[in-house]
Amino acid sequence: MTLAVRVPGELSARVPVEQRRPGLDRDGVRMLVSRGAEVAHHAFRELPGLLRAGDLLVVNTSPTLAAAVDGRIGDARVVVHFSTRGDDGRWAVELREPDGRGTTRARAGAPAGTQVRLPGGTRLVLEEPLSARSGRLWWTRVSGGQEDGAAPGGLDPAGEPAGRLEPVGGERADPVPGLLREYGRPIRYAYTERDQPLSVYQTVFALPRADGSGSAEMPSAARPFTARVVTELVSRGVQFAPITLHTGVASAEAHEPPYPERFAVPETSARLIDAARAAGGRVVAVGTTAVRAVESAADADGRVRARAGWTDLVVTPERGVRVVDGLLTGLHEPEASHLLMLRAVAGRTAVERGYEAALENRYLWHEFGDVHLLLR
Repeated sequence: MTLAVRVPGELSARVPVEQRRPGLDRDGVRMLVSRGAEVAHHAFRELPGLLRAGDLLVVNTSPTLAAAVDGRIGDARVVVHFSTRGDDGRWAVELREPDGRGTTRARAGAPAGTQVRLPGGTRLVLEEPLSARSGRLWWTRVSGGQEDGAAPGGLDPAGEPAGRLEPVGGERADPVPGLLREYGRPIRYAYTERDQPLSVYQTVFALPRADGSGSAEMPSAARPFTARVVTELVSRGVQFAPITLHTGVASAEAHEPPYPERFAVPETSARLIDAARAAGGRVVAVGTTAVRAVESAADADGRVRARAGWTDLVVTPERGVRVVDGLLTGLHEPEASHLLMLRAVAGRTAVERGYEAALENRYLWHEFGDVHLLLR
């Protein structure tokens, strides 16, 4: 299932490209292009010349959240990664431990009923695992908020965070968006060099939501796009179809299949995609999130309908893709579900040859790294 690939540590992109040397912008990354056994090497800013009039790019407009918040269980320090808000107001979270280097490591699970104290008088209580196959993510009930006059992070006489405990779904709004804005920071993994401001994790397509919803981790395939690249693409007749898929937390230690995620394909985008296909244009998804959303909205005959809700779709070669002709994606560890989707879009040969070429030519990996364009 998985490729026998070991990515040397020095090939992990530790900082964004624009911080590596003066004069670089986000579009300064490299781009590997794969079609069958053929590979070619380009700068990302050359993308407009590789597409043609009538092609269409599907882009994810989900903004990235500052989804990591420090907390305590008793006297123990923990870091809470907020993943997904459920329809019932609960939040799926992952509990992790500080590793002493500014990042985190996996943490042994806690029993149901465990209470986590968070800044600003907010608390969460673990209720049940998100999935029976893994205890990494838990559904939690979040409550609290600051009383008038209470200092942020203040303690009551018993040494607990100040603030009332009121359940989500009552008169008070969900406290999590405010908590993340005030105390959160972007989720960061150990291969990165230092903390970055949230703006570094926002793509040019990100649209803030009034309800505070968004992605726990950046839809990173779109990160290299700049206003300059978008303008040139439009001037060459390439169209854009926005969709939304709010990504949950990933994990460097566990490679479970993707959990259900909230998505929306609006009517206008569905029509744009169908029209592009009817006219012979190629539909290229920017990121695996865009593939998952569009394929979740496609009928068996490949027609895309306006849809919104939750998707648990895992795209495999056996299922195939009904809409997507190409995929722009980052270079990530070759975990099973990611590889299955890439093979469904471009075939086994293109994926394996592409990974080999990326290593041979020392492309940079992960969310601040180079990108891979796979075409059928």
